[in-house]
Amino acid sequence: TNWVVTTIAGTAGPSSSDADGTNGTAAFYDPVGIAADARGNLYVAENNGSTLRKIAPVGTNWVVTTIAGQSGNYAWADGTNFAALFNGPQNVTVDTNGNLYVADSFNSVIRKVTPVGTNWVVTTIAGQPGQPGYADGTNNQASFDIPYGLALDAAGNVYVSDDPLVFAGSTLRKITPVGTNWVVSTIAGSAAASGSADGMNNAALFNSPLSIALDSAGNLLVADYGNATVRKVTPAGTNWIVSTIAGTNGTTSSADGTGASAHFVKPWGATVDSAGNLYVTDFADSTIRLGQNTAPPNLMAVFAAPAGVVVSWTGAGGFALQTNGDLTTTNWANYGGTITTNNGLNNAAITPLPGNLFFRLKQ
Repeated sequence: TNWVVTTIAGTAGPSSSDADGTNGTAAFYDPVGIAADARGNLYVAENNGSTLRKIAPVGTNWVVTTIAGQSGNYAWADGTNFAALFNGPQNVTVDTNGNLYVADSFNSVIRKVTPVGTNWVVTTIAGQPGQPGYADGTNNQASFDIPYGLALDAAGNVYVSDDPLVFAGSTLRKITPVGTNWVVSTIAGSAAASGSADGMNNAALFNSPLSIALDSAGNLLVADYGNATVRKVTPAGTNWIVSTIAGTNGTTSSADGTGASAHFVKPWGATVDSAGNLYVTDFADSTIRLGQNTAPPNLMAVFAAPAGVVVSWTGAGGFALQTNGDLTTTNWANYGGTITTNNGLNNAAITPLPGNLFFRLKQ
């Protein structure tokens, strides 16, 4: 029932060194983001070092090497190994093929780092180096302000939290691979304003979203640093519905509890395990928090209904259609409007009543 913490690489205390080596002989210069591949290797994004480091398990030891970037050289350049340059990379994630994706935050770009033999080839897949902005588009036609959090789904889509520095708003962006191109779209939040509103797409507002995590159902969990909350972003067809699942905007304290009764000071990091448990680092409170869904409903769909909609689902069995005026509460009620089922097929047409904004299909 205990958790045992050990230091596997680096030496405790402030450091401005980027020394490679084994275990405590290695040194890090402000390590920030971290990711693990299927072989147990760790990859670290160093903020002030502006490098990417690899930590490889070798027996009982951990061997640290620099795979890309030059320590203390804050610039932008694509290339191989040390010929590539970064400027304050904050986060890194890894796909099933061993490719790394890096939020090169102060270059305002997203980088891909591809293993080629013993080398690492760095390319910029989205954004304009040194040109912060909020434009959607393809490859370098798109722009980011300060990209921070990263998450990667099974289809190879990259999700990015864009934290404001130059501009006013906070957004979540999706980078979709299309052939050899990368298409950037904004899925939630507004480039024009920060805030705490729940809602759909750009009607929802964030305030400095930092780390993001993807659960097994395709939902994004976001540490909304400036709002002291944790948000859930649920795909609903081509839309994304944002709800607050923990914490209360404007309340910065430390309290365990359920939903809004739980409080954070400055939630920063977020990750989800295979069982759906959410782990959050509370930066200003110096704690690690565990979030569990104690009574998860078996939801087959969550969606927003226009004047009329046909709902489809997979799997057999009975279902109940429930409705709610918004997504800020859990007070779902059984839907009382007209439902027309289609001869036993797994879809149904519904006619919403006034005030019924969101629906869910529950077994």
